[in-house]
Amino acid sequence: MALTPSAQAADTELARNGGFEAGLDGWTCTAGSGAAVSSPVHGGTKALQATPAGSDNARCSQTVTVKPNSSYTLSGWVRGSYVYLGATGTGTTDVSTWTGSAPDWQRLATTFTTGASTTSVTIYTHGWYGTPAYQADDLSLYGPGGDPVQLPTAPTGLAAGSPTSTTVPLTWTAVSGATSYNVYQGATKVQTVAGTSATATGLTASTPYTFQVTAVNSAGESPKSAAVTATTTSGGGDGGGGLPAHALVGYLHASFANGSGYTRMADVPDSWDVINLAFGEPTSVTSGDIRFGLCPATECPNVESAAEFKAAIKAKQAAGKKVLISIGGQNGQVQLATTAARDTFVSSVSKIIDEYGLDGLDIDFEGHSLSLQTGDTDFRNPTTPVIVNLVQAVKTLKAKYGAKFVLTMAPETFFVQLGYQYYGSGPWGGQDPRAGAYLPVIHALRDDLTLLHVQDYNSGSIMGLDNQYHSMGGADFHIAMTDMLLTGFPVAGNTDRFFPALRADQVAIGLPASTQAGNGHTAPAEVAKALDCLTRKTNCGTYQTHGTWPALRGLMTWSINWDRYNQWSFSKNFDAYNWS
Repeated sequence: MALTPSAQAADTELARNGGFEAGLDGWTCTAGSGAAVSSPVHGGTKALQATPAGSDNARCSQTVTVKPNSSYTLSGWVRGSYVYLGATGTGTTDVSTWTGSAPDWQRLATTFTTGASTTSVTIYTHGWYGTPAYQADDLSLYGPGGDPVQLPTAPTGLAAGSPTSTTVPLTWTAVSGATSYNVYQGATKVQTVAGTSATATGLTASTPYTFQVTAVNSAGESPKSAAVTATTTSGGGDGGGGLPAHALVGYLHASFANGSGYTRMADVPDSWDVINLAFGEPTSVTSGDIRFGLCPATECPNVESAAEFKAAIKAKQAAGKKVLISIGGQNGQVQLATTAARDTFVSSVSKIIDEYGLDGLDIDFEGHSLSLQTGDTDFRNPTTPVIVNLVQAVKTLKAKYGAKFVLTMAPETFFVQLGYQYYGSGPWGGQDPRAGAYLPVIHALRDDLTLLHVQDYNSGSIMGLDNQYHSMGGADFHIAMTDMLLTGFPVAGNTDRFFPALRADQVAIGLPASTQAGNGHTAPAEVAKALDCLTRKTNCGTYQTHGTWPALRGLMTWSINWDRYNQWSFSKNFDAYNWS
């Protein structure tokens, strides 16, 4: 049936900025997945490009005001694999259309009728998990326009929760008709969120900050809320480490031998500021009973006596060095699945620290030590026993030994940065439950943490905050992986679950000391490039960091023994680097 002239006159284009000529104005893309690009385009000078990542399908949407009991046509042009166009909230049957493969621009179109009380619908486009970026352009919703949307009122009830040294949690009251909220730190907009809470991150310790919030819908942005001011905590300086401004951390093969040879504690050069004794290992995977002893003389003929070893530790400490017991390693699987194992862990680790007079603990859990149970999806509130018990055990040790207790961690990228894409078994199950499993431990202990030195080696390619994959062996990998820790990131693409940035003085870069020490050895010149980029934003290559961090703590390596085997190339390069 043909529309009457009066009905035709009532129909109009309702999609705002459907050609993306004004960037993303009017559109919201999940997990920061969308951007306006100048090529390829279908019409005009801009188009949308959105990149799926992890469990995020790069959904870009807009809420549009419509009339009840009315017919609408939704259409647009797309490029890419598995691109969807649809509408939700119609009040009748929600619709979508898609293409499995569009190597060039392809038109998608569908129609729907609104329900008797429907006054708004959400139109969207999205890609599919694990596929490359897609493009969309000239999106259109054609039909009778609804009553004008009113500008939302300013949010009320803005309040700051308990700050940490680097974060401030914020909450406010919902505003009727708002579809999102903008968070302002001073005069700068720092976040856009869908709900009524947010966490400001990357802040400086002992500093006051002022925040305001606005409400947003298709009519625009409300006035700002009343301001609230919060002051970050002191954060305990460097977490009790007492380390130099830029430190070198190394693992000493104290309990075993391998191709690198045994190195006595007294023979460790002064270059090393933190010496991690490798390794304390459990009597069984689930016992929590950690044991440490020097390498047997049959395996290490030049091993010192226990008395000589302890005396050498005291000499290192007198020279300002820190000596820690490292728990785990490749072969030392530790699963604190019960409170009994947790308590045994505390008592057995305490015994080692006391016997050798050590400065603290390094957590080097690898393999299957940490794994998230199905349904444990929020790193801020973990429920998995091996996670909860580990956090409680470390907090107990920290409380026992006090402010000078040094706490470091050496997770693999799989357990940390991979959390940007995947977390645990995922919302639908089927993912590796170890993905991102260190994040709740780091987050719960961030105010106790002296140093996090992620192993940027023995790693697969990992996606950075630029949504590109980065591979081991060059400056780019270390820049991208470290930038994630110092910027923070949404976990599994969920902007409501944002892993806050760590302080720069809490972060060191982990590398193998030689080509024999591990996959991903980085040449000294490339290490210097990474440090240049992160500390003064020079020699950055193609990856653009989200800040500049002159207080970056330093480097960690596996291992002191392998560095000795390689004529001390790694430590000499660190000593020669100009941090100023």
